[in-house]
Amino acid sequence: MRAMPSILVVDDEADLLEQITLILEADDYRVFTASNGLEALKILHTEQVHLIIADIAMPDMNGYQLYTRVRENLEWVTIPFIFLSARTMDSDIRFGKEMGVDDYLTKPIRVADLLAAVRGKLRRSQQLADSLTQLKQSQGSGARFLTAGELQIDLDQHKVTWQDREIKLSAREFTLLAYLARQAGKVVSPTELIQVTHQLETDPIEAGTLLRPLILSVRRKLDLAEGEVGSIENVRGVGYRLVIPA
Repeated sequence: MRAMPSILVVDDEADLLEQITLILEADDYRVFTASNGLEALKILHTEQVHLIIADIAMPDMNGYQLYTRVRENLEWVTIPFIFLSARTMDSDIRFGKEMGVDDYLTKPIRVADLLAAVRGKLRRSQQLADSLTQLKQSQGSGARFLTAGELQIDLDQHKVTWQDREIKLSAREFTLLAYLARQAGKVVSPTELIQVTHQLETDPIEAGTLLRPLILSVRRKLDLAEGEVGSIENVRGVGYRLVIPA
């Protein structure tokens, strides 16, 4: 019998909360509900949550603000997140993707779409956790840190720092950076990276297309000059590598 994953659903519409709860519980998920971000944070402090589904427009604390607070907490940083909203404007989706959110469900909710998104997110979350475990084990049983100059990656705490400045990364971004750091300056092909970050086997063209926004997001957050130690370098036609000290 499989363990019952816990899902936190956050929305200020009581009828919709009840509808989603019934759908998820019928599929053997444990469900917590909150009407705004502040209530959601209280639940996160007391319960183990494996996935968060949150509306964007809510009183007191909206979905974007909740996402930011979740990603700032080391205990919650790997919890997958889905935005639930009536908004379908490209600007809203771009804003969320810039924050690291890559899944949206639009109202009205279709049962099949909801369950597919939930199953996919939970599956990828477990795959990312397995990748990080394998990465740590490959470094030796006592390994905890990966470094490249003043860039330090804490595998236990899912924490990245540069000159004592903490860099907030999503779980997928963290996996990408940690894997490149493990290669100690070697060039990694897009097809290899996409297997680690997305658990996909695909051709180099599609792999490059999927990786590009992820690479750009990590580069933007690191804010390092091209070629600087700790930056991600594109070796054209071959792949990517992390610049390490000479």
